[in-house]
Parts: sequence; structure tokens; C-alpha cells
Amino acid sequence: MKKKTLFEGVATALITPFNDGGIDYESFYRLINWQIESGVQALVVCGTTGESSTLTDAEHRDAITYACKIAAGRVPIIAGAGSNDTSYALDLARCACASGADALLCVTPYYNKCTQSGLIKMFTQIADASTVPVILYNVPSRTSMNIEPSTYAVLADHPNIAAIKEANGNIAQMVETMGLVGDKLDIYSGNDDQIVPMMSMGAKGVISVLSNVLPKETVELCRKFFKGDVKGSAQMQLELLPLIKALFSEVNPIPVKAAMHALGFCENNIRLPLTEMEEAHKAHLLEEMRKCGLNV
Repeated sequence: MKKKTLFEGVATALITPFNDGGIDYESFYRLINWQIESGVQALVVCGTTGESSTLTDAEHRDAITYACKIAAGRVPIIAGAGSNDTSYALDLARCACASGADALLCVTPYYNKCTQSGLIKMFTQIADASTVPVILYNVPSRTSMNIEPSTYAVLADHPNIAAIKEANGNIAQMVETMGLVGDKLDIYSGNDDQIVPMMSMGAKGVISVLSNVLPKETVELCRKFFKGDVKGSAQMQLELLPLIKALFSEVNPIPVKAAMHALGFCENNIRLPLTEMEEAHKAHLLEEMRKCGLNV
């Protein structure tokens, strides 16, 4: 069963700007509008890059509601709604649906982890409860959990599970997954350094950290590929690699928060246990941003 594609191209994994009082909604407003005006195809709010793990329940829900209001249907809003507690994930899912989100992004459980059977049961419950499509998020480097290709094959039959954000970095496993799920699930790269390799295997685009900083360029990279200019797209991937590496020189979203502060979009406020970027890494990041034509 072919499901409706949520987006093709770039969904920005948006940062959450903070001030002393909590979420800086004035900066959030500017960021959302700038991203949409820059041509991104979707926005992810309250994901890893949005520091969802340190948002309060109220902040998490309010940020999703606000993003839906400001986007006003111009692009899909994909709401982070994952947890290692199924009951809490279900609560987030219902809230995101009620707030007007167009899809959910659900990460694998972390810390307590589970078996592949547990993954199937948890994701099935979330998908059953959701009134919008669900994107599965596989990021073993953070969760110590990996979704196996055979597990994707089972979950692909659920009518409400529409896509995968794949950030395991294992190209061979991604190929196996694509062979098993066929057109039942869309796949998006979860790694900015693998956008073109993933699209060459059939991925629909990327859920991107890079596009916080360079939305137009990330969109153009995908556009070139889908228009048949694979060589041009690959060249952009190579040219952007130094900046991508700098954006991951420390734990995400530490560098991208520093980058967006340097661009004047927000304060460089991040929540412990994350700390501000080390000066040497920051200097290198700013250098790479300048090489990409950014005025910082």
C-alpha cells in the first residue's frame, strides 16, 4: 500500500530558541517564517535539535501549537512525539494531533530500550492512537536502539506509519530496509553528510540540521538531484561537507545553536547538560560559515 508522501526535499529539524523566561517566541516566529520563505518543504519542531529532552511538558505542547499556528498550512509541521515511556509518547501524540501537527516523529525508546518485538508493539500503539501519519526515527548513536530491517518490514504494513528518518549511518542496512519495505514507507536521510547517497537509493530527502543555517542551499541540493542533476547535487554535498562536520564537532544542537546566534536569529541559550560550544570549535564553525558566504 503506497501512502501519501509527507514532503519531498528538506524538512528542517528546527532549533528551539530560549530566553530567560523559557521559549523565545519572538525568535521562534522569525525562524519559522525565514525557513518557510527560504523554501524548505517541512519543519520538525521539538525534535532532538529542538532540545525536546529538556522542554517542560507545557513548553513541548505550546511550541508545537505555536509552530502550527505560525506555519498556517504553508508547510507541514512534524511534531516530535517520542519517548522511552509508551504512555507518555501516546500523550504527546494525542496533544500534537490536537494542536494541528501534520505528522509525528517518534524516536526509538532510549535507556530502558527494548527488543524488536517491543518496538513493534510501541510504535503500533502510537500509530493506532495518532490521527496523522507517523515517521519512525532511528538514531542508535543516541538511543542505543536500532530498528532492524525486518522490524521495518512489519511496521510498514500499518496504514498510519508513513516514513522513516534513518540516522543509523549504515548504508548496507538502509539498502536492505528499502528492499524489504518497497513503496510502503518513504525514507529520509537523518544525516546531513549522507543526503545524496540516501537519495540515490530512493530517499525522498532529508530531515536536516544543516538547513537551519543554509535552508536555500540544502533545498537546492535536493532540487538538483530530483531534477536529474545528480553530479551537481553531489558536488554541493561535497562542498558543504566541511560545514556539516563543523556543525557536528560537538553534540547537536550545541554547534547549530551557536551558528544561529552568530546569524542573529536567537540567543545562544542551551540547557544543561548541554553547554556552550568550546571556543576553538566555535572559531572553526564560524570560519566554515564564512566560506559558505555567510556574514558572521
